[in-house]
Amino acid sequence: MLPLNKNIKLILNYVIGPLVFCLLAWSIYKQLNRQPNWKESFTQIKLAFEGMQTWKFVLVLLLMLINWGLEARKWQLVITRLQKISLLQCFKAIFTGTTMAFFTPNRIGEYLGRILYIEDGKRIQAISLTIVCSMAQLLVTLVAGIAGLVYLRDIISHTHPSDTSLLFWTNTVLWITILGGIVLTLLFFRLAWLVKAIEMIPKMGKLVSWIRVLDSFNATILWRILSLSVVRYLVFIAQYYLLFDVFSVDLTFTETFASMSVVFLVLAIVPSIAMVTELGVRWKASIELVQFFSTNMIGVLATSLSIWVINLVIPALVGSLLILSIRIFRNR
Repeated sequence: MLPLNKNIKLILNYVIGPLVFCLLAWSIYKQLNRQPNWKESFTQIKLAFEGMQTWKFVLVLLLMLINWGLEARKWQLVITRLQKISLLQCFKAIFTGTTMAFFTPNRIGEYLGRILYIEDGKRIQAISLTIVCSMAQLLVTLVAGIAGLVYLRDIISHTHPSDTSLLFWTNTVLWITILGGIVLTLLFFRLAWLVKAIEMIPKMGKLVSWIRVLDSFNATILWRILSLSVVRYLVFIAQYYLLFDVFSVDLTFTETFASMSVVFLVLAIVPSIAMVTELGVRWKASIELVQFFSTNMIGVLATSLSIWVINLVIPALVGSLLILSIRIFRNR
């Protein structure tokens, strides 16, 4: 490969970040404009900031840092099998991954953003390790979603006993989720089996060389990753619980857990792109589920909007600026 002209390299290395930042800002604005009642939601948020509830917003922001800190620690635990990396670098990788995830279906671009912080020659292996973190978080989402669906099924059977269609679909989703949870649990705790199974498939030598690093996981490290995922999940629930209280959506912690666990399940399995459809999916799912416990739909929309901005938009914007510090294009 011929060496790149110095000016071209500067453009490639240092213009990408600002361009991504501008594209993110534009996509956020367009997505907001597509949502119903978003202006009323912003009014609710503004009034909340002017009242006595400001400290709860600050606490939710701090929980966002804890949330991504837990994810950074999870990633550090798995990626040290390839290279030593500081927690600060992991934070940067997580935020950059969030930026890339904003533009891809179901956040798959997150893997590409993270591996930019991995040494050349180890990046494909890093993707397989990163998938382990995603598997742990998805497993927690499925188990919590099962608990939420069981709780909601009980509510539906008492409040809508004649709605057989709703009960049928709730039961269908419940059993599919249980099956998915069982399969994912077996895969997560038997990663070595997965590697051996792929080894037995002809012409898969290249893939095996990329995923062989999964053999190094033992039960202790897998439980540590899973425990961090559980704590991170509870942080998500706590954020919703605090903001529901701010916007006068009267839900108990149990009702918050039940409804939002199903929302998270929907977000995990329904195809969506953060910059195009995720806010709409989040709003629609939240309204459909929280309405079993509250009629304050504007409060639900304000909560969903606040969580979306705090947990996804702010980290994505930070990540777009961090791209400036990454030398994506290097000389061979």
